[in-house]
Amino acid sequence: MVPINTTDVTALQTRMINALGAEDSSIRLQAALAAGSNPDPVLVETLIERCAVEPDFFVRDMLSWALIRLSPEITLPRVRKELDSERNQARSQALHTLSKIKDKSTWPWITRDHLRDADDEVARTAWRVAVVLVPEEDEKDLVDELVLQLGRGDRSVQLSLSRAFVDLGDVIKPALEKAANHPDPDVAAHARATEMLRKDPETGFDAAIEEAKRTVRLGPERAAEAEAAAKAAAEAAAKGGSTTAPEAAAEPAGQTDPNQAAQAAEG
Repeated sequence: MVPINTTDVTALQTRMINALGAEDSSIRLQAALAAGSNPDPVLVETLIERCAVEPDFFVRDMLSWALIRLSPEITLPRVRKELDSERNQARSQALHTLSKIKDKSTWPWITRDHLRDADDEVARTAWRVAVVLVPEEDEKDLVDELVLQLGRGDRSVQLSLSRAFVDLGDVIKPALEKAANHPDPDVAAHARATEMLRKDPETGFDAAIEEAKRTVRLGPERAAEAEAAAKAAAEAAAKGGSTTAPEAAAEPAGQTDPNQAAQAAEG
C-alpha cells in the first residue's frame, strides 16, 4: 500500500487510494477509471506511485489516463521526477504518460540516457515519445541518435524502432542509406528493413527483415539475381498451367519451382 498523508483527505478519497492498491486487478482497474472520471489532485501521488509498481498493463494504461485528466501543472512536475527513477517501470510509465500529454515543452526532458536505456521497455517508450515531441529543427539529431540503436534486441524491439523511424518521415533516409552498409549485418539488415517500411508502410515487418537479411547476406547484385530468377520461375509456372500435356512434358524438370530457382541463384 502506498503511504499517504491523510491530512485533508476525505473518507471517499481514502477508499479510492486503498482500491488503487487492492490485490484484485479488476478492482484496481475500476479505481483507476474512477480516478480519471473524477480528477482529484489529492490522488496524483498515489497514481504516480502505482504506475511504478502496477503489474497489469491495462491498469497501468488507465493510471496514465487518470494522470492526463489532471491539470498538466499538477501532473508534469511529478512525472518529470519519475524520469530519473531507479525503477525501470517508473521511467517507462512516466515516458508513456508524456507521450499521452503531448506537451512539446517537455521535449528537453527526453535525454540520450532514455533513448539508450539498457532496459528495452524504457528505451522503446523513449523512442516513441521522442518522435511525438521532437521539434522539426531537432529531427536530424534525433535520427542520428536512434541510428545507434539499429540491430538492438528482439523482433518487438526492432519493430518499435522501425516504427519510430517511419513516423519521422523522409528525414531518416540519408541515415538509413548509410547504415544499410554497416559492417554489422544485424544493423545493416535492420536499416534496410526500415527503409522498406518507409517506402511501403503496408509491407510486413517480418517479410521486410527477412528480405533485408538476404540482401545483406548475398549482396545487392546477387540478391537481385535471385529475386529475378524466382520471378521468372513463378511466371514460367503460371504459364505452365495452361500448356498442353506434350508442352509441359518438354519443360526441364524442376525449373518451374520458384523456391528452387531462387536457391539455385543464391548458391
